[in-house]
Amino acid sequence: MSLIKIELTGIIENMDKKERIKIVILAAGKGTRMKSELPKALEPLKGKPFIWHILDTVKKLDAEIKPVIVIGHKKEIIKQALGKGHVYAEQNEQLGTGHAVMSAQKAMQKEHEIVLVISVDQPMISPKTLELIISTQNKKKPTITLGVVVVPDFKEWRTGLNDFGRIVRGTNGLIKKIVEFKDASDKEKKKRELNLALYAFDAKWLWANIDKIKNKNAQAEYYLTDLVKIACKQNKKIETVQIANVIEALQPNSKEELEILEKLMI
Repeated sequence: MSLIKIELTGIIENMDKKERIKIVILAAGKGTRMKSELPKALEPLKGKPFIWHILDTVKKLDAEIKPVIVIGHKKEIIKQALGKGHVYAEQNEQLGTGHAVMSAQKAMQKEHEIVLVISVDQPMISPKTLELIISTQNKKKPTITLGVVVVPDFKEWRTGLNDFGRIVRGTNGLIKKIVEFKDASDKEKKKRELNLALYAFDAKWLWANIDKIKNKNAQAEYYLTDLVKIACKQNKKIETVQIANVIEALQPNSKEELEILEKLMI
């Protein structure tokens, strides 16, 4: 497994992206901590909803790729806001990120080799980051490529990152698992390498293994991160891509965190 620092624009070489890559945007969340009537996907950042930030980023990556947007909470409002021309999958129950990706499978109409999963509350993710994630998955052929971020601390504007899942590595430096913050031990919570919740999967492996995810955790949810543990147990290859710009990792979950992000964008 290698760790690649993102400092350049990757080019997705020799790929018919429209046919080989499927992108899933997880947009079914309520955004409870925002204390807003809007679904989280429509929360505005600098006057533009989260979902449009993500869609514009995907369009810059490749305008021909139509992502599958997983919706649930206030789905009709989201459809109305986005208009026609989008592909949707419905997650009628909020049972976690793993369940959300399961909900998207039927919307995958054609054969594909890579599934890129993005969360709607990642409005700062850049096309360069997506390119490098996909390029790494394409060239090195791992089972999973993970986006990760390393932080010096959780002070000031980085406070919100403390809720992120922790990357747990063995003594050999290889990833053993990702542990969600609410399930982490005190020792694990001290780790500074965080899961960005940005994944590229080998499509065949993903759809063969996603049903193995269980909801035995503090939230009783189906975590997409459990696929990392499953892949490790199968001795599958996992790559990590470390983003250099920590601001890209920010996922505002409250009005206060949203205000902090908007100030950082100035």
